Amino acid sequence: MRGLGLSRATMLPAAWLLAALLAAAPAGAPPVVNDGHGDYVYVPAGAFRMGDNFGDGDPRERPVHLVELDAFYIAKYEMTNGEWKKFRDDPGYDDPQFWPGGKVAPKNQVPYWNDARNHGGGTPGTDDYPVLGVNWDSAVAYCNWLSAKAGKRYRLPTEAEWEKAARGTDQRRYPWGNNIDRSYANYVGAQSFDTGSLVGYYDGSLRGGLQTHSNASPYGAFDMAGNVMEWCSDWYSRDYYSVSPRKNPKGPAEGAYRVLRGGTFFMEQFELRSYARTAAWPSFQGHRMVGFRAVREP
Repeated sequence: MRGLGLSRATMLPAAWLLAALLAAAPAGAPPVVNDGHGDYVYVPAGAFRMGDNFGDGDPRERPVHLVELDAFYIAKYEMTNGEWKKFRDDPGYDDPQFWPGGKVAPKNQVPYWNDARNHGGGTPGTDDYPVLGVNWDSAVAYCNWLSAKAGKRYRLPTEAEWEKAARGTDQRRYPWGNNIDRSYANYVGAQSFDTGSLVGYYDGSLRGGLQTHSNASPYGAFDMAGNVMEWCSDWYSRDYYSVSPRKNPKGPAEGAYRVLRGGTFFMEQFELRSYARTAAWPSFQGHRMVGFRAVREP
């Protein structure tokens, strides 16, 4: 219990509290919601231990610490070209009120939209592939636009929400368990991919000559390991875990980079661990390996 900062005197109350916080979702909460922009799966309120409990990662992934989160919904799939297109083609795309700092990113700055090699959304038959090259500012703008459209609050997940949605409460290494091979995820050398694959490709079905295994997380979110990295709302700090608040942590108050999670088609399996952390400059528009998924508040 040393890693959680619990003394012998507090061990029993803390254990009782953890059991209570890990209780099942309220009976009235639907497991999946859809406001016309894709399925979102329910992640119940409660606690989990966040960070590198396997001891195989980097110092920025430690210490392991207890985090308590409110309930939320998270997108079942990474943002697809088809869903992004609804925003891109809507007059609201050019409305500064949706964009951080009021600065609208020109549509032609997404470098892969018309690139068939990367299944860009401007090329035929690509609606179910992940949108690539969307920077943090654009992802936030999408969430703000969708909030206005749907009348519900959509936003990027916090880093803590992302990790809980990916690995659940049993501290597994990957969303599906502790072992990985190329039947579970799109990472470097997987099949013939050298870019994003269809979202939900690894669902347990037979894909050509490959018998896939489902890579769904404990809550039913797919591709939270591999395919594309995903933006979180937090500023990045390598030492944040040592000062993180226990309840609904939101990251540092400022920084230079925003957190990215999940690994990509270009990375080794080590980088696909559910507790692996990285970051990137939020306004750069050329991240071929980067996409996102949104959170919907209940």
